[in-house]
Amino acid sequence: MDTSQAPELTSAQKRWAFFGSTLFLTAVGFLGVAFAEGLMMPFAIGWVVLQMFGYVGALKLGEGDFAHPLFKSQVLLHAVVLGLLIALFVRAG
Repeated sequence: MDTSQAPELTSAQKRWAFFGSTLFLTAVGFLGVAFAEGLMMPFAIGWVVLQMFGYVGALKLGEGDFAHPLFKSQVLLHAVVLGLLIALFVRAG
């Protein structure tokens, strides 16, 4: 595919893409920990799958715009999930 004609991303698009990818990599890392420890496997698998479908669907409906409100809501939704996961570990520890 020729990407020489691809438009340059704005700073907001770069920022939201970074936040989304960071949350996705965090979920994949947690999936690795879950496989190693054998705990919370359904949650870890489901979280990664939901992120894949959510981000792809949001980008499809938002016509590839990382700064689209639908993509932003997906990022914030998974940030809340990460916060709840951290709270779960703090409470258990």
